[in-house]
Amino acid sequence: MTTDDGAGAFDLTERPWIPVRRRDGTDDELSLRQVFAQAHSGPDGVARLVGDLPTQEFALLRLLLAVLHDALDGPADIDDWHELWVEKTLPTERIDAYLHTHRERFGLLHPRTPFFQVADLYTAKKEHFSLDRIVADVPNGEPFFSMRARGARRLGFAEAARWLVHAHAFDPSGIKSGAVGDPDAKQGKGYPRGVGWAGNLGGVYVEGDDLRETLLLNLVAADFEPVRADEGDRPAWRFPPGGPGMLTGTEAVSRPYGVRDLYTWQSRRVRLFADDEGVYGVLLCYGDPLDAANRQQREPMTGWRRSPAQEKKRGKALIYLPHEHQPARSAWRGLESLLQDQGDIQRGEAARHLKPPIMDWVARLVNEDVLPQDHFIRARSVGARYGTQQSVIDEVTDDRVDMYVALLGEQSTRLRQAAIDAVSDADKAVHALGDLAAGLAEAAGIPADTPRNQAYDRAFGELDGLFRAWLRDLGPQADPEQRRRDWQVRVRATLVRIARDLVLNAGEAAHTGRVVETPQGDLWLSAGRAERRFHRGLAKALPLTVTTPTSKEHE
Repeated sequence: MTTDDGAGAFDLTERPWIPVRRRDGTDDELSLRQVFAQAHSGPDGVARLVGDLPTQEFALLRLLLAVLHDALDGPADIDDWHELWVEKTLPTERIDAYLHTHRERFGLLHPRTPFFQVADLYTAKKEHFSLDRIVADVPNGEPFFSMRARGARRLGFAEAARWLVHAHAFDPSGIKSGAVGDPDAKQGKGYPRGVGWAGNLGGVYVEGDDLRETLLLNLVAADFEPVRADEGDRPAWRFPPGGPGMLTGTEAVSRPYGVRDLYTWQSRRVRLFADDEGVYGVLLCYGDPLDAANRQQREPMTGWRRSPAQEKKRGKALIYLPHEHQPARSAWRGLESLLQDQGDIQRGEAARHLKPPIMDWVARLVNEDVLPQDHFIRARSVGARYGTQQSVIDEVTDDRVDMYVALLGEQSTRLRQAAIDAVSDADKAVHALGDLAAGLAEAAGIPADTPRNQAYDRAFGELDGLFRAWLRDLGPQADPEQRRRDWQVRVRATLVRIARDLVLNAGEAAHTGRVVETPQGDLWLSAGRAERRFHRGLAKALPLTVTTPTSKEHE
């Protein structure tokens, strides 16, 4: 393969490699130049990125944001941002000029400065390894659970570029190859330094109607105080090419300088091995580690949780760590964490949980009337869950919550609280259903944990679509009290139906019941008793569905 110029080196600014879905529903691959030029709402425009995995979409979006921030050297403030927003297309002339200036650094196989790689990276044995090491859907030792049962023997240049970006963002920890020249490598091995930076995050970003809107909604202005950048903030391709070792000296202490630096953070040292037909091997080593503690003023795309354990361990008054997603928990159930900080802040206490700064940024756009309150967005949640000492990716989470931006504005406190309370209503009501399932099991003399958990799963599964539809209708003109009452009615109808099914299928033993000993004396357990307790608990959880305070229903 010729590599004497950008094109021969598989120039990522010109060659298609970024997977997208167009507004007409068709899929395509675009170059960096094309993706910015076509990120609009026309018939041939791009609706969104579609990576091989949701985590790949997240990593590619952050790469595009780093390009856009650096090409524009901004936006400086909300006025600059608004000028971009009112245009129908992105400023492609400026972006094209920028990409041309830095074209050499976007050559995937450039002989001296290959994109996101170290050109002369090698081990003492001059070896390379299977591409399974960077392809996240081929976990080592688990071939039958992957999309490639025989492993990733060879990749096209476009797919290899995508997995390269993903590796820097989400690569697992564990023992890796030790590069010659890395002072921290021992006996040819690189010992664990943690997962790629984005792997620490419960990733959150905002999606709009097309890719242009998505890019702009996540393009935080320089004067947005919750997210700060130093003067030297720039993406990886504007730093000198790295060597085999990690950052040292003042850079190791002061970086990342801002979001451009962080979105392209080189958490690994990589070298791809290729021929004319594609990429056939990789050398993957550790790069620059990054402590996750108290990075909330640099990283906008995650929530943050206070860690008393780390405060005690490090002897510091306040430590925040990224709030990771729970794969088994739908994003709408964590809606409060997207809409407001949590904790007794009014009493002067530090928040237990900080919402993602990117949501604060969109709230500012609403508060300053740059975005209309009836503008619709999707809060997208993406993350990786690691297993076995973070050496493999066990699960990838991907969910979204559709909402009006009015929910974020300072003028919509009652509307926002109605949405948060609706989630709490569902949690309390489902808990009552879980108690019913457990009570039926106890009456039959069988363990209660499995029936309780099965009831939880079924209930939240049936409420999932109902809540999403309810939230989509919670617009700026809605009556918060009436909408919450409507929600409680829907929850009650759903759970009463499930409860009837549970009681009907509880079995003869549960309906007959049995006597159990308790500290308060003997107690008769039966399906009838469990059902009565359920209806009392449901009335308490959903008080707006109770017609009169003196109702004797179900007693």
